[in-house]
Amino acid sequence: MKNKSKWILQASFGLILTGSGLSMAIDAGITKFQGGDWFYYGTGALLIFQAGLCLVIDAAKYR
Repeated sequence: MKNKSKWILQASFGLILTGSGLSMAIDAGITKFQGGDWFYYGTGALLIFQAGLCLVIDAAKYR
């Protein structure tokens, strides 16, 4: 696979994970204020968000 293809795939997947993780973290925050169980869901959301950021930053080496 060429470097440009790797860059596009990795950056796109990283952006999808970043957006998903951020949305999940916001949802976990809303759940917290409503008095529900939020800890594990919020922790997973932060892991997904950070994984997405790592992929986007790492994709720069293929650019």
